[in-house]
Amino acid sequence: MNKAVAKLLGLALFTMTGSLSGCAGPSVQYGDAGAMKAVSTDFGSSDLQQIAGSMVDSLVTFPPVVELTGKRRPVITVDRVKNKTMQHIDTEAITDSIRAKLIRSGKFRFIDRSTDAAAVDEIRTQQDSGMVDKSTAVNFGQQIGAEFLLTANFAEIRQRQGSMTDIYYKFTMNLKNLKTGILEWSDEKEIRKVMQRSMFGS
Repeated sequence: MNKAVAKLLGLALFTMTGSLSGCAGPSVQYGDAGAMKAVSTDFGSSDLQQIAGSMVDSLVTFPPVVELTGKRRPVITVDRVKNKTMQHIDTEAITDSIRAKLIRSGKFRFIDRSTDAAAVDEIRTQQDSGMVDKSTAVNFGQQIGAEFLLTANFAEIRQRQGSMTDIYYKFTMNLKNLKTGILEWSDEKEIRKVMQRSMFGS
């Protein structure tokens, strides 16, 4: 094989290899789940982390709550966050994050109403199926009632002027004493996002 032919074959192989690598799929890497980076004005994962962290810190450090949880762990039920924005937001994810952080704080015990239907089915199975030892079967009417109700609202105000979009988010959370009806704690977290579109872009 002469040098000219070898050179042509080498060039063809290099071109084919480059073409094949160009057709490869997208590169996927792990990102930092705790990183705070805004990629749009929509509600995102970093916003969820900010809200959950801020609300939990506020609640567990509020002096009356510190006193209340100093000797025991009150029982709380969490209502699903009410979405009053114009976006489709997974409010269950926000609720779960706040509840998980509060449980990890070791200050509270929680009643999970989202699993009531499954719990009723399980207790009924234990009582009526004949497969469970009656001495270990759970009876209806023995669950502990919640002392406090945690509720939250999520709202937004959206403004647009020319190439600028300004979105203001407000997350409000309340802790209500179910026995007395007293609002024991309330706080809010605000997030503002501003996007400036390029004059030459879309």
